[in-house]
Amino acid sequence: MSMFKLKTLSGCVLVALLVSACNSGDSSSPAASGGSNVAPNGVIETVTGTGASCADASTLGCFTSPFEEPMVYRRDAANDANPDAQGVPSADKCLYDPVTERLRCKPAAGTISLLPNGDFLYFNALEGTEDFETGILTDFGTKAINDQTRVMRIPQGSNAATAWTRPRDVGSGANPNGYPITELIPGLTNKNTNGADGALFCADVAMLGDGRIMAVGGTAYYNEPGIDALPVGLIELEGLKTSRAYNPNNNSWAQLADMNFGRWYPSVVTLADNRLFVASGVTKLLKPVYPQAPEQSGRNVVVTETFTPPALGSTDKGVWKANGPAAQRTLPLYPRLHLLPNGHVYYNAGGQSFNPFGQSIDQPLWNIAATYNPGTDSWSDLAYAGLPFSFSDAGLESFTKLFNYTAPSEIAKSLQGLLSPNVLMKSPAALQAAATKLNASNPTAVVQKVLGSGMRGSTFSIMMPLRPDADGKYRDASFLTAGGVLALVAAGSPGSYVAVSSSRIDTVKTQPAATAKEGKVVDYNSEITGSLNEPRWYGTGVLLPDDSVMVFSGADRDGVVAPGVEMARRTAERFDPVTKTWTRMATANKPRTYHNTALLMPDGRVLVGGHAPISTLYFKNVNLAALGLGPNDGRDPSFEIYSPPYMSSAGRPVLASLGGGESVADVPGFSQIPLFRPGQTMSVNMASMGGGTLDSITLVRHTVMTHLIDADQRTVVIPAQAVNVGDGSLNFRIPDQMAILPDGAYMVFVRVKDAQGKLLPSASRSFMLRKS
Repeated sequence: MSMFKLKTLSGCVLVALLVSACNSGDSSSPAASGGSNVAPNGVIETVTGTGASCADASTLGCFTSPFEEPMVYRRDAANDANPDAQGVPSADKCLYDPVTERLRCKPAAGTISLLPNGDFLYFNALEGTEDFETGILTDFGTKAINDQTRVMRIPQGSNAATAWTRPRDVGSGANPNGYPITELIPGLTNKNTNGADGALFCADVAMLGDGRIMAVGGTAYYNEPGIDALPVGLIELEGLKTSRAYNPNNNSWAQLADMNFGRWYPSVVTLADNRLFVASGVTKLLKPVYPQAPEQSGRNVVVTETFTPPALGSTDKGVWKANGPAAQRTLPLYPRLHLLPNGHVYYNAGGQSFNPFGQSIDQPLWNIAATYNPGTDSWSDLAYAGLPFSFSDAGLESFTKLFNYTAPSEIAKSLQGLLSPNVLMKSPAALQAAATKLNASNPTAVVQKVLGSGMRGSTFSIMMPLRPDADGKYRDASFLTAGGVLALVAAGSPGSYVAVSSSRIDTVKTQPAATAKEGKVVDYNSEITGSLNEPRWYGTGVLLPDDSVMVFSGADRDGVVAPGVEMARRTAERFDPVTKTWTRMATANKPRTYHNTALLMPDGRVLVGGHAPISTLYFKNVNLAALGLGPNDGRDPSFEIYSPPYMSSAGRPVLASLGGGESVADVPGFSQIPLFRPGQTMSVNMASMGGGTLDSITLVRHTVMTHLIDADQRTVVIPAQAVNVGDGSLNFRIPDQMAILPDGAYMVFVRVKDAQGKLLPSASRSFMLRKS
């Protein structure tokens, strides 16, 4: 079947030049834009690049040559906060540090965010693996280092970065006095972790309404069992309660309030009222046994929490609140969550299966798509993901609560509902309707739908563009997933090992209301689309401003189950939303498997980076690339930029500026970015409409992503009929419907259709949106 297509090769010929230089005083650097608040260790580096060309740029797009930070920093203290750190120019990705007797390496972009001013904040993953003597299971508890952060600047139109800045508290400064870990047997734990009690690794990230980047959770490393002062034992990774925020104005991290539960691999999504909702994660990864709370053992964190951020300019740390028993839900790690137009949170039956084997005593329930209502603090089941059977049609909205033994009151409610006359009457009809929708006359389609259903491991989840109905309301949201590993319906999660190429779109139909509490979900359906050309595990999806979706990087099999023996996927693919098929595009220069990243740049290109794999088969770093496998000799700190085909079109419109906004007075570093309010009129001043007719304007939220996901990712379409065309300007009203545009930074793209009907987007301009 098409979902199991074998790997084939496709690509383009790259001709590129890269010229690099280093100095320490570029006034256009990210740090310099913060004025007198530049961190004392914010050493600035520069590298410049020339243009790149591609033989098939107009059809396949093109990748630039790779570029990377030119410095390696040594003489860092154990907590990586030494202001006297020395930057050494080096083409190598790591150098030996004679002071710490450790390798010091350039960080890879395992997590990355587009800041409001257009710079990029990224941080490392698995810092310290280069120093392994035996392997991750025995060494990492004592050799781990807090992950480094960087700010990188790429001017519009440039093919390489021009500056890197090290933020104050390069490792984010969390837990300088140690982390109160959860011991299984007191006294049998080696807590000497070289200061790696506040690692950013496996934190999730989101943008606060004032433009700060918030990181939630993370990792404390230690050996358990183990003994202090002895470098022996078995690694444990514990999820942190910590939350912290990076402030671009002073180039520094600050600690916010702690969560009620430690979380490793949680997911965070911004709610309509700008509070943050967190779900899942695990407190102890390898040994999830909790003597002090045995009922929580053997599974991920089921309690959800909601964060109320501090007021703008306040020194408060905000408040985390554990939600009630009806808000509990078993979910995979990094569950794929999204904010729906009615203000509810949608779980798209995807996530990471790694504990380390994905084990959780209730993991079959991960196959069920669901929504969370923040107005009632409760979950409702939608459907077995990918199948046409709707739980609501059978009156089974609370089915999964029957198995949540930590909330007895919810079990009773669920059981009462299951035995109600309503369910008994509706269920036969619902099952019959599902059988009809499966279309038994087409056995191939049935098999594809069944095998492709359920929880998908290591897949991206892209919210397709939100479009208004005829009455101007945004109601329905569709989500594209592709690749990953199948859950295998009969076995439940964590699923299979070999990547698949199957692709589907799930659509949730909503009924918005004045508040999330009153909003409703009225329908769910799922559609199988054309398959990827190559099975792909851990591919990063990016929604482009022409409505197509690109997927980058990844591997042919799960690089966590048996790391180092996977083959990298370097050829990007494009999803056409009209034909619903995937096409091979240009081939990247670098193989990027685990912890790769990709995000939309303001000029319409895509920044691709990352690659921080687990050491080969959990032992030492070994590069098996000569055998055609992914390189596992440590992280790759490089980036490359992909130009989609529309970048080579002469007919693109040219956006000059945005008019009608306010100055962002309380964010001085972003004074050049206008501030708008929902419902306000925005004027888009055009230098040229290009070679086509106006199709629409889109508002695209700045990407803030880790582990393939950006729960706040969204593109809101303003159709041409809602735009007033003036003399050189396009004027429209910013939607004020609840949950469509949470506070934060957005890009404005103007789109025209050429004579062939292709969408051609402009480069964008950014603005801050704030309700009050």
